[in-house]
Amino acid sequence: VSPTSALTTSRINNHRKSVVLQSSAADEILYQRRPRPPYVPGQISDPDYVRIFDTTLRDGEQSPGATLTSAEKLEIARMLSKLGVDIIEAGFPVASPDDFAAVKQIADVVGNEVYEDGYVPVVCGLSRANPKDIQVAWDAVKGAKLPRVHTFIATSPIHMETKLKKTPDEVVEIAVNAVKFAKSLGCNDIEFSPEDAGRSEPEFLYRILSEVIEAGATTLNIPDTTGWNMPWEFGDLIKKLRENVKGAENVVFSTHCQNDLGLATANSLSGALNGARQLECTINGIGERAGNASLEEIVMALALRGATHFKGGPGSGKLYTSINPVHITPTSKMVSEYTGMACQPHKAIVGANAFQHESGIHQDGMIKNKETYEIMTPESIGLMRGEQQSGAGIVLGKHSGRNAVG
Repeated sequence: VSPTSALTTSRINNHRKSVVLQSSAADEILYQRRPRPPYVPGQISDPDYVRIFDTTLRDGEQSPGATLTSAEKLEIARMLSKLGVDIIEAGFPVASPDDFAAVKQIADVVGNEVYEDGYVPVVCGLSRANPKDIQVAWDAVKGAKLPRVHTFIATSPIHMETKLKKTPDEVVEIAVNAVKFAKSLGCNDIEFSPEDAGRSEPEFLYRILSEVIEAGATTLNIPDTTGWNMPWEFGDLIKKLRENVKGAENVVFSTHCQNDLGLATANSLSGALNGARQLECTINGIGERAGNASLEEIVMALALRGATHFKGGPGSGKLYTSINPVHITPTSKMVSEYTGMACQPHKAIVGANAFQHESGIHQDGMIKNKETYEIMTPESIGLMRGEQQSGAGIVLGKHSGRNAVG
């Protein structure tokens, strides 16, 4: 099977031909890419490596008003793989026959395609913690070279009491049985999420996570489901879970942060600083309600600031990912086009105004040296200067100075 369709190949090639990398300090940092460690469930051989788990096709499609066809999902999955995403959460297979078919197609096709660095992405299907959901999710993803089942159950008092109407003991039993059932099907890569972990009792999280590890979970994803946590709170939660959960050394800790208070990216980075080595995110930050952590923001923050600010956790060096940033812009545009959800102009990294300058003082600085007001070049994320209103990203307006027209 061809790794990319004609449409995707055309988009990628057009960007490859047009992007001219500028020699700047930012680009030098971005393009010092390190090899991706071999994929092993529950383990990462390099403690500085951060896996990127993209859930655009699942949580992203849950954005009100966003709909994707199976063909569009396949195109996006291919672009995500080209981008360098480690794990693609392809959908919620039990939700409908169409969702099952779309996830299965991605698993069978993209989940067996080898890309530039010889990597084949993990393809993941979401399921509630019951045998039917898990069986359907496994049937959808098992055709991938690296299949994963992601199962979840709520653990916060309000969710257990009012939504599930279950006791904590019952929730633990359901979670353990779910992981055991997934393992019995032949799945050796099982992710477990305690929904609303950000508002759950820490002692209960220690208990349930310890027990699902013993049952066979390989990734523990910690969701701030309502976007409630502050970055220092969420980072401390990850730190304490790693210290108090039995068997924590045998799993990868993950974050899944919603953006209700505009802190999803900050919380994800705080999680990484405290030892999370999988970060869940979406292209353009789309998702339920106010959205998710933005892939492009997480990746560029780690790429540009990782050497000085992200030396915590189990590693001793700079945190890094496998994402090739020159594919960020074409992927962002594809997701916007297919979902019908345009980015706000001031969106970090991929917004239309992200590299535009109207103030005369800023324009003067940009003309003299672009690094005066840009911490990365547009070319570094696959955006050509020619796509902007002027070659230097200068926009004429009432705040512009004479240098902008001279």
